[in-house]
Amino acid sequence: MQFDNHADQDVIAHAVGAALYMPATRETIAEDLVSAKHDGLVSIVIDLEDAVGDNQVLQAEETVKQTLLKLDRYTNTGLLQADKLPLLFIRIRSLDQLKRLLSFMGTGIEYITGFVLPKFNAVTGEHYLRLIEEYNQRKSPLSPVLYAMPILESREIIYREHRFDALMAIAELLNRYKNYVLNVRIGATDFSSLFGLRRSPDHTIYDIGVIRDCMADIVNVFGRVDNNFVISGPVWEYFKSDRMFKPQLRQTPFEETMGKSGRLLRMSYINKYVDGLIREVAMDKENGILGKTIIHPTHINPVQAMYVVTHEEYMDALHIIENSQGELGVMKSKYSNKMNEFKPHLTWADKIMMRSRIYGVLHENQNFTCLLAEELEPAIV
Repeated sequence: MQFDNHADQDVIAHAVGAALYMPATRETIAEDLVSAKHDGLVSIVIDLEDAVGDNQVLQAEETVKQTLLKLDRYTNTGLLQADKLPLLFIRIRSLDQLKRLLSFMGTGIEYITGFVLPKFNAVTGEHYLRLIEEYNQRKSPLSPVLYAMPILESREIIYREHRFDALMAIAELLNRYKNYVLNVRIGATDFSSLFGLRRSPDHTIYDIGVIRDCMADIVNVFGRVDNNFVISGPVWEYFKSDRMFKPQLRQTPFEETMGKSGRLLRMSYINKYVDGLIREVAMDKENGILGKTIIHPTHINPVQAMYVVTHEEYMDALHIIENSQGELGVMKSKYSNKMNEFKPHLTWADKIMMRSRIYGVLHENQNFTCLLAEELEPAIV
């Protein structure tokens, strides 16, 4: 599916996918987009917070402004097509900074999909969301909606004694501004820092018990049917490391698809520690989380490939939706390997169909490895 920041909110929320962070001091972002430097790039977060030193803030803001001016110039001269731009977000560090950006970006704000709001809580979050709502209420009807992506990463959320009240207060706030909230992001790095923890490249975030428990509670509050926010998973920060434990990618799926080249591809991902990332994205999906913060371009295609719907998932979802009118309650799946219960599985089926429209569907008997080698024929239908 082709989309840009004028698309429906639900489409954009599910399409953010692998969001590549870039420091706001980077001066070549516009040029990188013109040259299509990063294959498969769908989302960029220009980071004015942790990636920028305290003494660099004004310089970084000016660089962001110049980036937007260049994007405007390149699109007006035909070097860039506005509807082919990745979704652009800006991660801010304060309310005052958000006010400054909204006032000085001018028409450049048309290229921005939204703002990432770090260390989000119900008190400061109210001020952020009110500003974004006020902008959207006064903007031109032809301009895209400007969205918020709050990051849950503060101590009142990870500390068990405060968590329930904090999450419920944030949920009440986000539901009031739901038209402007794109997704809820989990900041596991900040959570981990409060305990002096850091997951190793041999493990996923789900192996860190205190973080896993908090993530489960976040999904419990924001992922339930009556809230139904898209929840995005925490960053995978490794792109090269020494290995201690057994690799987490089986050889067979690569070998069956690509033979010898598949084995080489698998080893390249293992050497870059992308196998841990792939495992973590698989765990994200199982836990109702869609989307991933990434810090290296080599992570784009593996993450995006993991969101493509398998043929079996698609057939199950279609089967469930087609039989959800009450005539039947349960039936053997088209693959004859499971039972599809039409009422309990309907919400899952709707989510699979949304993913299929955005990321596509694999052919029968193919898996995500088919999408990771440029020499293969296209695998998505």
